[in-house]
Amino acid sequence: MPAWIKKAIDEWTSTAGISQGTIFRRISKEGNVWGPGITSKSIWHVVISAAKRSGLQNLAPHDLRRTCARLCHLAGGELEQIQFLLGYVSVQTTEKYLGFKQKLRQAVNDPIGLDAA
Repeated sequence: MPAWIKKAIDEWTSTAGISQGTIFRRISKEGNVWGPGITSKSIWHVVISAAKRSGLQNLAPHDLRRTCARLCHLAGGELEQIQFLLGYVSVQTTEKYLGFKQKLRQAVNDPIGLDAA
């Protein structure tokens, strides 16, 4: 976990008075932290609201997963680690998520330079 994320979480839990349980909680209109946590539906409403403010339309939950996977891959993330992050049992599912396709016209092993002597 990056240090800046740890710092932000520590500040939030300290300010909210959270010492155990779930980190993310509901906040009342008065600004008081309450309840045991938030639901995935609540998170989705936050994402949809942010997407609308940003001008994004037709955003789906899997768009976020796919984008996360692709950004991790572009940053040099290993396929197995991305698979673990997404919670997939099969590496093939992760490959499908990343849009991997075998290039037959320019295969990955073409530039190896082995001569048949």
